[in-house]
Amino acid sequence: MPTFTAPDGTRLAYRSIGEGDPLICLPGGPMWDAAYLGDLGGLSARRRLILLDPRGTGRSAAPADPTSYRCDRQVDDVEALRQHLGLRRIDLLAHSAGTNLAAQYAARHPEAVARLLLITPSLFGVGIPVTAEDRRAVAELRRYEPWYPAAAAALGRIAAGQAGPDDWATIAPFRHGRWDEAARHLDAEHDAQVNAEAVEFFVAGFTPDATRAALATFPAPVLLVAGEYDLNSPPAAVAGYAALFPDATLVVQPGAGHQPWLDDAQLFTAYLEK
Repeated sequence: MPTFTAPDGTRLAYRSIGEGDPLICLPGGPMWDAAYLGDLGGLSARRRLILLDPRGTGRSAAPADPTSYRCDRQVDDVEALRQHLGLRRIDLLAHSAGTNLAAQYAARHPEAVARLLLITPSLFGVGIPVTAEDRRAVAELRRYEPWYPAAAAALGRIAAGQAGPDDWATIAPFRHGRWDEAARHLDAEHDAQVNAEAVEFFVAGFTPDATRAALATFPAPVLLVAGEYDLNSPPAAVAGYAALFPDATLVVQPGAGHQPWLDDAQLFTAYLEK
């Protein structure tokens, strides 16, 4: 696996998959090993995917200073990767919590981004609230699923601050467009692939006001992909994210959850090729 050195000396690793123009990809979690992204539904058939393992995850080394896990400080890691690859401008894709890092990179280095692709983005880093009504409306779309009654009851207890020990596991199907073997496998692998100790540092590096102000003048085109069934990033809230940019396109993938490339790979890759 190829590596490069961050400005603070931390050795970082990335995967290079496929052929074509490079596309730098930032995983979610936050602080999730990029392995779960796979080939993004076959996107590697058209693009060379550069999948960065964030510091302290996957094959990337842990930093000497744990405060460097902060989202705002990891912007320097993305810039170091761009320079390592010898690219003047980059297409930058990020998923879920990784979109917080992508947004801060775009805010700080707008001249270096040719296109920004935000997949089921996290809203917290730009200060957009996700209301209980947003989540309820999405959850009710699943009312015909066999697991829905138990999951809806668990979701209600969580929303009321009365979560039981099994409730978070019970609502897992809400994160996916299909609660099938691939979805169960992704959930089972999650905890082992995330650097949980780094999460608190990562979110401490959110700068919502400054990031929103910078994105208001961001010059490059932006694509935001929301999943129709995504309880984490409901389409109504993602529409508010799209409104932050001068040149943004929002698509809502039908029947998709938080990892839309797993639900309809052909449709997902078609969105990204437009």
